[in-house]
Amino acid sequence: MATKAVNANLKMRIKGGQASAAPPVGSSLGQYGVNMMDFINPFNEQTKDRMGQDLTVHITIFEDRTMEWRIVGTATDDLIKKALGVPKGSGKPNSEKLSKKLTQAQLTEIAETKAVDMNADDIESVKKMVAGTARSMGIEVEN
Repeated sequence: MATKAVNANLKMRIKGGQASAAPPVGSSLGQYGVNMMDFINPFNEQTKDRMGQDLTVHITIFEDRTMEWRIVGTATDDLIKKALGVPKGSGKPNSEKLSKKLTQAQLTEIAETKAVDMNADDIESVKKMVAGTARSMGIEVEN
């Protein structure tokens, strides 16, 4: 079977069950001439159980104006913010740290959630990636 020529690879953050023809979905898909309802309706149906959660979606658009998409899941920074109960990370992560620290138990839980989305072989590698994201947000990880 011949593979189709790829026209574009898009990455969007969309709230589960809430995709609409408004930006970012409409403007991103519209410029490639694809029928956005071919994405919106199946996406909303598939993500209705995760209503309102920020989900990362990878969309591949082919030259024949067809598309494939997959949900990567909730962003790592969102999982960290939820675990610590903070609204956002530090604006200056190198000099200003947040007062809350990420425990090893929280780190492991987030890593296990993200393991399916990461290109790592073991949970320790995923924990290092999550810890790196936390550091870039000005959040220290307990030893």
